[in-house]
Amino acid sequence: MRAVLGKTTNLVTEVWLPVAGFLAWWILSSTSTSLYFPPLSRITTEIGTVMTARFETDILPSLQNLGAGLAVSVILGIAIGLLLGLVPALYTALQPLLEFMRAIPGVALLPIALFMFGIGAEMKVAIIVFGAFWPVLMNTIDGIRGIDVLVKDVARSYTIRRRDYLWRIILPAASPQIIAGIRISVSLGVILIVASEYVASTEGIGYIELQSARQYDMDVMWAALLILGILGYLSNVLFRIIEHRLLRWHRGLRGTDQGGPQ
Repeated sequence: MRAVLGKTTNLVTEVWLPVAGFLAWWILSSTSTSLYFPPLSRITTEIGTVMTARFETDILPSLQNLGAGLAVSVILGIAIGLLLGLVPALYTALQPLLEFMRAIPGVALLPIALFMFGIGAEMKVAIIVFGAFWPVLMNTIDGIRGIDVLVKDVARSYTIRRRDYLWRIILPAASPQIIAGIRISVSLGVILIVASEYVASTEGIGYIELQSARQYDMDVMWAALLILGILGYLSNVLFRIIEHRLLRWHRGLRGTDQGGPQ
């Protein structure tokens, strides 16, 4: 009963402000005659139209490119992060290059990606990979380097097989920081998919927004913006659910450390 009450309280705490903002926007914009700020009732109607009429042609391609880009980012970030985290000398040698490349925003590589991959899905996936790869990589490295030296020494003293050392000690210990890095990458991926669809694209949510703005169809432009916000929020909710399941052991351990129930 206490758990249900706690979840209900958390839900109410999380949604009351967005709901209040939505109602205020609806009421205040109901009599608007502005071209740039149409009534919210018209925008919500357009959201339904866009989601049904343009889901396969625009929404789905954006989601597919976002999913592919994030998947590649996570795989590359964890794999290379493991290598650099376990070989300090290699990380030290490559650190200046990594810092240099990390400082370049993903959107700054759009012209190069266009030359290399054209205007298709490959270009959009490549931009997402370049931008979303860094948080996973750096958090993986930090997570591995932050593992207690005593734990590593005990593992070596028991001559644990390399595969077990990796899967049973290194990855679980670093997983809280890896998950935190992936969470940042999800938000970056949403930003980058929109930015990539602004350039020479013929499909996608960003394309809808740009084209409707050029045609002064502000209802559709606002609808595309709200769809982006909803998708971003839902992706974070989904990721929180995954994180909750993957890091259940970590929360239990932290609760024990803090004197919680054992």
